[in-house]
Amino acid sequence: MVVRDELERDVLAIRLPGWGRVVPNEGVVPWLVLGSDDSPVVPIKRFLHDFAARGYTAGSVRSYCYALLRWRRFLDVVGVEWDRATSAEVRDFVLWLAHASKRVRRTKSATTAGTINPVTRKAYLDDSYQPRTIRHSNAVLRTFYGFWIERGHAPLVNPVPLSRQTGRRPHAHHNPREPFRTEGRLRYNPKIPRRPPRAMPDERWNDLFGAMRSNRDRALLALAVSTAARASDLLGLRCTDLDWGDQLIRVRRKGTGAEQWLPASPEAFVWLRLYLADIGRLPTDAVLWWTLRRRCDDGVPARRPFTYDALRAVLRRVNEQLGSNWTMHDLRHTCAIRMVRDEALSLRDVQTILGHVHLTTTQIYVEDDDAEVFRRVRQHLADRDTSAPPPPAGRGYDAGDLAVLFGGAAR
Repeated sequence: MVVRDELERDVLAIRLPGWGRVVPNEGVVPWLVLGSDDSPVVPIKRFLHDFAARGYTAGSVRSYCYALLRWRRFLDVVGVEWDRATSAEVRDFVLWLAHASKRVRRTKSATTAGTINPVTRKAYLDDSYQPRTIRHSNAVLRTFYGFWIERGHAPLVNPVPLSRQTGRRPHAHHNPREPFRTEGRLRYNPKIPRRPPRAMPDERWNDLFGAMRSNRDRALLALAVSTAARASDLLGLRCTDLDWGDQLIRVRRKGTGAEQWLPASPEAFVWLRLYLADIGRLPTDAVLWWTLRRRCDDGVPARRPFTYDALRAVLRRVNEQLGSNWTMHDLRHTCAIRMVRDEALSLRDVQTILGHVHLTTTQIYVEDDDAEVFRRVRQHLADRDTSAPPPPAGRGYDAGDLAVLFGGAAR
Protein backbone atom coordinates (compact mmCIF):
# COMPACT_ATOMS: atom_id res chain seq x y z
CA MET A 1 0.00 0.00 0.00
CA VAL A 2 1.30 3.44 -0.92
CA VAL A 3 1.34 5.86 1.98
CA ARG A 4 -0.16 9.16 0.83
CA ASP A 5 2.68 11.13 2.37
CA GLU A 6 5.10 9.20 0.15
CA LEU A 7 3.00 9.74 -2.98
CA GLU A 8 4.66 12.17 -5.37
CA ARG A 9 2.16 14.15 -7.39
CA ASP A 10 2.96 16.07 -10.53
CA VAL A 11 2.09 19.40 -8.93
CA LEU A 12 2.97 21.46 -11.99
CA ALA A 13 0.45 19.54 -14.10
CA ILE A 14 -2.48 20.33 -11.80
CA ARG A 15 -5.14 22.62 -13.29
CA LEU A 16 -7.97 23.66 -11.02
CA PRO A 17 -11.53 23.46 -12.36
CA GLY A 18 -13.74 26.51 -12.72
CA TRP A 19 -16.74 25.29 -10.74
CA GLY A 20 -17.94 27.12 -7.67
CA ARG A 21 -18.10 30.78 -6.79
CA VAL A 22 -18.27 33.17 -3.86
CA VAL A 23 -21.53 35.11 -3.60
CA PRO A 24 -22.90 37.71 -1.16
CA ASN A 25 -25.58 36.59 1.25
CA GLU A 26 -28.28 38.54 3.08
CA GLY A 27 -28.24 36.32 6.17
CA VAL A 28 -26.01 36.43 9.24
CA VAL A 29 -23.13 35.13 7.12
CA PRO A 30 -22.35 37.90 4.60
CA TRP A 31 -20.65 35.61 2.05
CA LEU A 32 -21.12 31.98 0.98
CA VAL A 33 -19.25 29.45 -1.15
CA LEU A 34 -21.33 27.72 -3.82
CA GLY A 35 -20.30 24.33 -5.16
CA SER A 36 -20.56 22.74 -8.60
CA ASP A 37 -24.34 22.31 -8.15
CA ASP A 38 -24.71 26.03 -7.35
CA SER A 39 -25.73 25.29 -3.76
CA PRO A 40 -23.82 26.30 -0.59
CA VAL A 41 -21.01 23.96 0.43
CA VAL A 42 -22.29 22.70 3.79
CA PRO A 43 -18.99 22.22 5.69
CA ILE A 44 -17.80 25.67 4.68
CA LYS A 45 -21.17 27.26 5.44
CA ARG A 46 -21.24 25.83 8.97
CA PHE A 47 -17.68 27.00 9.58
CA LEU A 48 -18.45 30.50 8.28
CA HIS A 49 -21.50 30.68 10.55
CA ASP A 50 -19.23 30.15 13.56
CA PHE A 51 -16.52 32.40 12.10
CA ALA A 52 -18.94 35.31 11.64
CA ALA A 53 -20.22 34.85 15.20
CA ARG A 54 -16.71 35.60 16.50
CA GLY A 55 -17.06 39.17 15.31
CA TYR A 56 -14.99 39.05 12.13
CA THR A 57 -15.81 41.58 9.43
CA ALA A 58 -17.48 40.85 6.13
CA GLY A 59 -14.16 41.41 4.37
CA SER A 60 -12.51 38.68 6.45
CA VAL A 61 -15.38 36.29 5.72
CA ARG A 62 -15.03 37.01 2.01
CA SER A 63 -11.27 36.33 2.00
CA TYR A 64 -11.82 33.05 3.86
CA CYS A 65 -14.43 32.03 1.29
CA TYR A 66 -12.04 32.44 -1.62
CA ALA A 67 -9.27 30.55 0.19
CA LEU A 68 -11.59 27.64 1.04
CA LEU A 69 -13.04 27.53 -2.48
CA ARG A 70 -9.53 27.26 -3.92
CA TRP A 71 -8.76 24.45 -1.45
CA ARG A 72 -11.91 22.51 -2.37
CA ARG A 73 -11.06 22.77 -6.05
CA PHE A 74 -7.58 21.41 -5.35
CA LEU A 75 -8.95 18.46 -3.37
CA ASP A 76 -11.37 17.72 -6.20
CA VAL A 77 -8.48 17.45 -8.67
CA VAL A 78 -6.33 15.18 -6.46
CA GLY A 79 -9.34 13.05 -5.52
CA VAL A 80 -9.31 13.50 -1.73
CA GLU A 81 -12.34 14.24 0.44
CA TRP A 82 -12.11 17.35 2.60
CA ASP A 83 -12.31 15.34 5.85
CA ARG A 84 -9.58 12.92 4.69
CA ALA A 85 -6.95 15.52 3.89
CA THR A 86 -3.50 15.16 5.44
CA SER A 87 -0.37 17.27 5.62
CA ALA A 88 0.67 15.74 2.29
CA GLU A 89 -2.21 17.50 0.53
CA VAL A 90 -1.40 20.78 2.27
CA ARG A 91 2.25 20.42 1.26
CA ASP A 92 1.36 19.79 -2.39
CA PHE A 93 -1.18 22.62 -2.28
CA VAL A 94 1.50 25.04 -1.08
CA LEU A 95 3.85 23.84 -3.83
CA TRP A 96 1.11 24.34 -6.39
CA LEU A 97 0.39 27.87 -5.14
CA ALA A 98 4.08 28.73 -5.36
CA HIS A 99 4.19 27.82 -9.09
CA ALA A 100 0.65 28.44 -10.35
CA SER A 101 -0.68 31.54 -12.05
CA LYS A 102 -3.96 33.24 -11.27
CA ARG A 103 -6.83 33.38 -13.69
CA VAL A 104 -6.61 37.06 -14.49
CA ARG A 105 -7.94 38.71 -17.61
CA ARG A 106 -5.44 41.44 -18.37
CA THR A 107 -5.69 44.12 -21.04
CA LYS A 108 -3.45 47.15 -20.61
CA SER A 109 -1.67 45.72 -17.57
CA ALA A 110 -0.46 42.64 -19.48
CA THR A 111 2.68 44.48 -20.62
CA THR A 112 3.60 45.76 -17.14
CA ALA A 113 2.79 42.72 -14.97
CA GLY A 114 5.81 41.79 -12.88
CA THR A 115 7.95 44.73 -14.05
CA ILE A 116 9.39 47.66 -12.10
CA ASN A 117 7.85 51.09 -12.52
CA PRO A 118 10.59 53.63 -13.36
CA VAL A 119 8.83 56.48 -11.53
CA THR A 120 7.97 54.82 -8.22
CA ARG A 121 10.55 51.97 -8.37
CA LYS A 122 7.74 49.69 -7.22
CA ALA A 123 6.96 46.34 -8.81
CA TYR A 124 3.67 45.78 -10.58
CA LEU A 125 1.74 42.77 -9.35
CA ASP A 126 2.14 39.69 -11.50
CA ASP A 127 -0.15 36.68 -11.87
CA SER A 128 1.60 34.50 -9.28
CA TYR A 129 0.44 33.88 -5.72
CA GLN A 130 2.48 36.00 -3.33
CA PRO A 131 3.99 34.58 -0.10
CA ARG A 132 1.48 36.52 1.99
CA THR A 133 -1.38 34.89 0.05
CA ILE A 134 0.06 31.43 0.72
CA ARG A 135 0.50 32.17 4.41
CA HIS A 136 -3.06 33.46 4.59
CA SER A 137 -4.28 30.29 2.88
CA ASN A 138 -2.47 28.13 5.44
CA ALA A 139 -3.96 30.11 8.31
CA VAL A 140 -7.46 29.74 6.84
CA LEU A 141 -7.09 25.97 6.44
CA ARG A 142 -5.74 25.51 9.96
CA THR A 143 -8.64 27.50 11.41
CA PHE A 144 -11.16 25.59 9.28
CA TYR A 145 -9.89 22.17 10.33
CA GLY A 146 -9.50 23.29 13.93
CA PHE A 147 -13.21 24.09 13.95
CA TRP A 148 -14.17 20.64 12.66
CA ILE A 149 -11.67 18.77 14.85
CA GLU A 150 -13.44 20.21 17.90
CA ARG A 151 -16.66 18.67 16.62
CA GLY A 152 -15.14 15.31 15.70
CA HIS A 153 -15.95 15.52 11.98
CA ALA A 154 -12.46 15.93 10.55
CA PRO A 155 -9.03 14.27 10.67
CA LEU A 156 -7.75 13.56 14.16
CA VAL A 157 -4.70 15.69 13.42
CA ASN A 158 -4.86 19.11 11.81
CA PRO A 159 -3.48 18.74 8.25
CA VAL A 160 -1.78 22.14 8.59
CA PRO A 161 1.02 21.24 11.03
CA LEU A 162 3.19 23.50 13.11
CA SER A 163 6.94 23.65 12.64
CA ARG A 164 8.46 22.88 16.03
CA GLN A 165 12.17 22.37 15.83
CA THR A 166 12.56 21.15 19.40
CA GLY A 167 9.58 18.81 19.39
CA ARG A 168 8.20 20.23 22.65
CA ARG A 169 4.92 21.98 23.19
CA PRO A 170 4.78 25.80 22.96
CA HIS A 171 5.76 27.69 26.14
CA ALA A 172 6.82 24.42 27.83
CA HIS A 173 9.40 26.13 30.08
CA HIS A 174 8.17 29.70 29.97
CA ASN A 175 9.69 32.17 32.40
CA PRO A 176 6.76 33.93 34.13
CA ARG A 177 8.82 37.12 34.34
CA GLU A 178 9.07 37.36 30.55
CA PRO A 179 6.28 38.02 28.02
CA PHE A 180 4.89 35.21 25.90
CA ARG A 181 6.34 35.08 22.41
CA THR A 182 4.88 33.49 19.32
CA GLU A 183 5.92 29.87 18.93
CA GLY A 184 5.06 27.21 16.43
CA ARG A 185 5.23 28.75 12.95
CA LEU A 186 3.21 26.85 10.38
CA ARG A 187 5.46 24.31 8.72
CA TYR A 188 4.72 25.23 5.11
CA ASN A 189 4.62 28.99 5.52
CA PRO A 190 6.96 30.64 3.00
CA LYS A 191 9.26 33.41 4.11
CA ILE A 192 8.15 36.93 3.29
CA PRO A 193 10.76 39.19 1.65
CA ARG A 194 11.55 42.14 3.85
CA ARG A 195 10.60 45.35 2.08
CA PRO A 196 10.86 48.47 4.24
CA PRO A 197 8.24 51.13 3.45
CA ARG A 198 9.34 54.13 1.43
CA ALA A 199 8.17 57.70 1.49
CA MET A 200 6.87 59.40 -1.62
CA PRO A 201 9.31 62.17 -2.63
CA ASP A 202 7.92 65.68 -2.37
CA GLU A 203 8.14 66.29 -6.11
CA ARG A 204 6.25 63.07 -6.82
CA TRP A 205 3.60 64.04 -4.29
CA ASN A 206 3.20 67.41 -6.00
CA ASP A 207 2.77 65.67 -9.36
CA LEU A 208 0.18 63.27 -7.95
CA PHE A 209 -1.77 65.98 -6.15
CA GLY A 210 -1.66 68.28 -9.17
CA ALA A 211 -3.10 65.58 -11.42
CA MET A 212 -6.33 65.39 -9.39
CA ARG A 213 -9.28 66.89 -11.25
CA SER A 214 -11.73 67.61 -8.43
CA ASN A 215 -11.70 69.12 -4.96
CA ARG A 216 -13.10 65.84 -3.64
CA ASP A 217 -10.05 63.90 -4.81
CA ARG A 218 -7.68 66.59 -3.52
CA ALA A 219 -9.40 66.55 -0.13
CA LEU A 220 -9.12 62.75 0.07
CA LEU A 221 -5.40 62.76 -0.73
CA ALA A 222 -4.69 65.67 1.61
CA LEU A 223 -6.43 63.84 4.46
CA ALA A 224 -4.58 60.60 3.68
CA VAL A 225 -1.12 62.15 3.63
CA SER A 226 -1.70 64.17 6.82
CA THR A 227 -3.53 61.59 8.98
CA ALA A 228 -2.01 58.29 7.73
CA ALA A 229 -5.53 56.86 7.68
CA ARG A 230 -6.25 53.89 5.46
CA ALA A 231 -8.44 54.29 2.40
CA SER A 232 -11.22 52.24 3.98
CA ASP A 233 -11.08 54.45 7.09
CA LEU A 234 -11.41 57.63 5.04
CA LEU A 235 -14.18 56.31 2.80
CA GLY A 236 -16.17 55.37 5.90
CA LEU A 237 -16.29 58.96 7.16
CA ARG A 238 -19.63 60.62 7.80
CA CYS A 239 -20.38 64.30 8.26
CA THR A 240 -20.59 63.79 12.03
CA ASP A 241 -16.98 62.56 12.01
CA LEU A 242 -15.58 66.03 11.29
CA ASP A 243 -14.46 68.42 14.03
CA TRP A 244 -13.98 71.70 12.20
CA GLY A 245 -12.89 73.63 15.28
CA ASP A 246 -9.98 71.39 16.28
CA GLN A 247 -9.49 70.07 12.71
CA LEU A 248 -9.95 66.41 13.66
CA ILE A 249 -11.53 63.48 11.85
CA ARG A 250 -12.97 60.36 13.49
CA VAL A 251 -12.13 57.05 11.84
CA ARG A 252 -13.16 53.50 12.63
CA ARG A 253 -10.16 51.25 12.62
CA LYS A 254 -9.84 48.29 10.32
CA GLY A 255 -10.63 44.98 11.99
CA THR A 256 -11.56 46.17 15.47
CA GLY A 257 -13.90 48.97 14.41
CA ALA A 258 -12.54 51.10 17.27
CA GLU A 259 -13.18 54.83 16.93
CA GLN A 260 -10.22 57.20 16.96
CA TRP A 261 -9.86 60.93 16.39
CA LEU A 262 -6.95 61.96 14.17
CA PRO A 263 -5.56 65.46 13.59
CA ALA A 264 -5.50 66.62 9.96
CA SER A 265 -3.64 69.45 8.30
CA PRO A 266 -5.30 72.85 7.78
CA GLU A 267 -4.77 72.41 4.04
CA ALA A 268 -6.82 69.21 4.10
CA PHE A 269 -9.74 70.99 5.75
CA VAL A 270 -9.53 73.79 3.17
CA TRP A 271 -9.91 71.27 0.34
CA LEU A 272 -12.66 69.54 2.30
CA ARG A 273 -14.54 72.83 2.59
CA LEU A 274 -14.17 73.43 -1.16
CA TYR A 275 -15.47 69.93 -1.91
CA LEU A 276 -18.54 70.42 0.29
CA ALA A 277 -19.18 73.75 -1.40
CA ASP A 278 -19.16 71.98 -4.78
CA ILE A 279 -21.47 69.16 -3.75
CA GLY A 280 -23.95 71.16 -1.71
CA ARG A 281 -25.33 70.79 1.79
CA LEU A 282 -25.40 67.26 3.22
CA PRO A 283 -27.45 65.89 6.13
CA THR A 284 -25.62 65.67 9.44
CA ASP A 285 -25.47 61.88 9.49
CA ALA A 286 -24.88 61.43 5.75
CA VAL A 287 -21.89 59.75 4.14
CA LEU A 288 -19.15 62.29 3.47
CA TRP A 289 -17.89 61.16 0.05
CA TRP A 290 -20.18 61.11 -3.00
CA THR A 291 -19.79 60.75 -6.74
CA LEU A 292 -19.66 63.99 -8.68
CA ARG A 293 -21.92 62.77 -11.47
CA ARG A 294 -25.59 62.13 -10.93
CA ARG A 295 -27.20 58.94 -12.20
CA CYS A 296 -30.87 58.34 -12.74
CA ASP A 297 -32.47 55.94 -10.28
CA ASP A 298 -36.17 55.55 -11.00
CA GLY A 299 -35.97 58.57 -13.27
CA VAL A 300 -34.53 60.86 -10.58
CA PRO A 301 -30.90 62.02 -10.98
CA ALA A 302 -29.00 61.34 -7.78
CA ARG A 303 -25.45 60.98 -6.55
CA ARG A 304 -24.12 57.70 -5.21
CA PRO A 305 -21.67 57.04 -2.36
CA PHE A 306 -18.03 57.14 -3.44
CA THR A 307 -16.75 53.56 -3.13
CA TYR A 308 -13.31 51.99 -2.98
CA ASP A 309 -13.62 50.79 -6.58
CA ALA A 310 -14.37 54.34 -7.68
CA LEU A 311 -11.30 55.59 -5.80
CA ARG A 312 -9.16 52.95 -7.50
CA ALA A 313 -10.50 54.15 -10.85
CA VAL A 314 -9.39 57.70 -10.01
CA LEU A 315 -5.89 56.52 -9.09
CA ARG A 316 -5.72 54.32 -12.18
CA ARG A 317 -6.43 57.30 -14.42
CA VAL A 318 -3.85 59.46 -12.67
CA ASN A 319 -1.22 56.71 -12.75
CA GLU A 320 -1.72 56.31 -16.49
CA GLN A 321 -1.19 60.04 -16.88
CA LEU A 322 1.97 60.12 -14.73
CA GLY A 323 3.34 56.72 -15.75
CA SER A 324 3.35 55.61 -12.10
CA ASN A 325 1.69 53.00 -9.91
CA TRP A 326 1.00 54.86 -6.66
CA THR A 327 -1.60 53.53 -4.23
CA MET A 328 -3.41 55.06 -1.29
CA HIS A 329 -1.28 53.00 1.09
CA ASP A 330 1.81 54.81 -0.21
CA LEU A 331 0.35 57.97 1.31
CA ARG A 332 0.03 56.21 4.67
CA HIS A 333 3.69 55.20 4.48
CA THR A 334 4.67 58.73 3.45
CA CYS A 335 2.85 60.30 6.39
CA ALA A 336 4.35 57.80 8.84
CA ILE A 337 7.91 58.38 7.65
CA ARG A 338 7.45 62.15 7.74
CA MET A 339 6.28 61.96 11.35
CA VAL A 340 9.13 59.63 12.36
CA ARG A 341 11.67 62.09 10.93
CA ASP A 342 10.15 64.96 12.92
CA GLU A 343 12.18 65.35 16.11
CA ALA A 344 9.18 66.92 17.87
CA LEU A 345 7.25 63.62 17.67
CA SER A 346 8.11 60.48 19.61
CA LEU A 347 7.75 56.98 18.26
CA ARG A 348 4.88 56.48 20.70
CA ASP A 349 3.09 59.45 19.10
CA VAL A 350 3.46 57.90 15.66
CA GLN A 351 2.19 54.56 16.98
CA THR A 352 -0.95 56.25 18.29
CA ILE A 353 -1.68 57.99 15.00
CA LEU A 354 -1.11 54.82 12.95
CA GLY A 355 -3.26 52.75 15.30
CA HIS A 356 -0.64 50.03 15.77
CA VAL A 357 -1.13 47.70 18.72
CA HIS A 358 2.58 46.91 19.08
CA LEU A 359 5.41 49.42 18.98
CA THR A 360 7.53 46.96 16.99
CA THR A 361 5.13 47.41 14.06
CA THR A 362 5.79 51.14 14.06
CA GLN A 363 9.56 50.65 14.24
CA ILE A 364 9.71 49.58 10.60
CA TYR A 365 9.37 53.27 9.73
CA VAL A 366 12.47 54.18 11.73
CA GLU A 367 14.77 52.74 9.08
CA ASP A 368 15.79 55.13 6.34
CA ASP A 369 14.38 54.39 2.93
CA ASP A 370 16.59 53.80 -0.10
CA ALA A 371 16.31 57.36 -1.40
CA GLU A 372 17.68 58.81 1.85
CA VAL A 373 20.52 56.29 1.96
CA PHE A 374 21.39 56.97 -1.69
CA ARG A 375 21.49 60.72 -1.02
CA ARG A 376 23.96 60.34 1.84
CA VAL A 377 26.17 57.92 -0.10
CA ARG A 378 26.30 60.28 -3.08
CA GLN A 379 27.31 63.09 -0.74
CA HIS A 380 29.96 60.83 0.75
CA LEU A 381 31.39 60.01 -2.69
CA ALA A 382 31.31 63.67 -3.73
CA ASP A 383 33.19 64.70 -0.57
CA ARG A 384 35.88 62.10 -1.26
CA ASP A 385 36.32 63.36 -4.82
CA THR A 386 36.77 66.98 -3.71
CA SER A 387 39.13 66.10 -0.87
CA ALA A 388 41.40 63.86 -2.97
CA PRO A 389 44.89 65.36 -3.53
CA PRO A 390 45.76 66.37 -7.09
CA PRO A 391 47.99 63.94 -9.00
CA PRO A 392 51.69 64.81 -9.14
CA ALA A 393 53.13 66.49 -12.20
CA GLY A 394 54.59 64.19 -14.81
CA ARG A 395 58.30 63.72 -15.30
CA GLY A 396 59.84 66.59 -17.21
CA TYR A 397 57.23 69.19 -16.19
CA ASP A 398 57.80 71.98 -13.72
CA ALA A 399 55.07 72.17 -11.03
CA GLY A 400 55.31 75.98 -10.85
CA ASP A 401 54.83 76.39 -14.58
CA LEU A 402 51.77 74.09 -14.47
CA ALA A 403 50.29 76.16 -11.62
CA VAL A 404 50.69 79.35 -13.66
CA LEU A 405 49.22 77.72 -16.75
CA PHE A 406 46.23 75.91 -15.20
CA GLY A 407 45.82 77.80 -11.94
CA GLY A 408 45.78 76.46 -8.42
CA ALA A 409 48.58 75.47 -6.07
CA ALA A 410 51.84 74.09 -7.32
CA ARG A 411 51.80 70.32 -7.82
